[in-house]
Amino acid sequence: GRRFQIIGVLDQWRPMPKFYDMTNDRFSDVEQVFVPFWTALSLKLGIQGSMNCWGDVSADPEGAQALNAPCSWLQYWVELPTAERAQAYQRYLQSYSEQQRAAGRFQRPSNVRLHNVMDWLDQRGAVPADVRLQLWVALGFLLVCLLNTVGLLMAMFMRRAPEIGVRRALGASRRDIFRQFLVEAGTIGLVGGGVGLLLANIGLWAVRHQSHSYASEVHMGMSMLLATFVLSVSASLAAGIFPAWRAMQVSPSVQAKLQ
Repeated sequence: GRRFQIIGVLDQWRPMPKFYDMTNDRFSDVEQVFVPFWTALSLKLGIQGSMNCWGDVSADPEGAQALNAPCSWLQYWVELPTAERAQAYQRYLQSYSEQQRAAGRFQRPSNVRLHNVMDWLDQRGAVPADVRLQLWVALGFLLVCLLNTVGLLMAMFMRRAPEIGVRRALGASRRDIFRQFLVEAGTIGLVGGGVGLLLANIGLWAVRHQSHSYASEVHMGMSMLLATFVLSVSASLAAGIFPAWRAMQVSPSVQAKLQ
């Protein structure tokens, strides 16, 4: 066996998906041990991932993993805290690519790209296209529900026209009527948000029991929980503005004549 020296211990770090290994299972557990690059080369450790070669590798005894081999098989991640550092590093990569092309190692024109984590995840399709489609379908369904809610609130509020007329006759202002029905619309949205969260948790429970590698990672965070209630109440208030405005237009004299 070999004896290794531990040079550092990582804090709690569990990125999902694993941006640095999108070739293999991107939702698997994070590796427990990381070996320095030169140590891995000296031990001739194997690789797990893709390797693309554009030339003959038989001339070098180290094969495709040789330092100057015409192969691409490494992802190199650097921390660049500022935009100036990122631009300087991209210029360095551009210069390196041109030097390698002049030396005959690279055959094609320079095509240097420097991606941040989010751009890299987007390029590698971390969020599938069908998920984006589902988002648009959900937004369309929300719009249809809001239109239906406007109609239902309108019917419910106008059915109470006699009550509104009596309240107006007793001294309630239009602003009081508008405020009352807007509060009722917000309450309906709050109850609807609670029911929606219950159904969402049932759906998440069903997803977590599937065999997909990412199933165990599906959960609802506190930010999503708060956003659900905010969206539910806001949508209900927006849908209740026009019905409440129509309700406050009820004339007490007309309702008195009808009764």
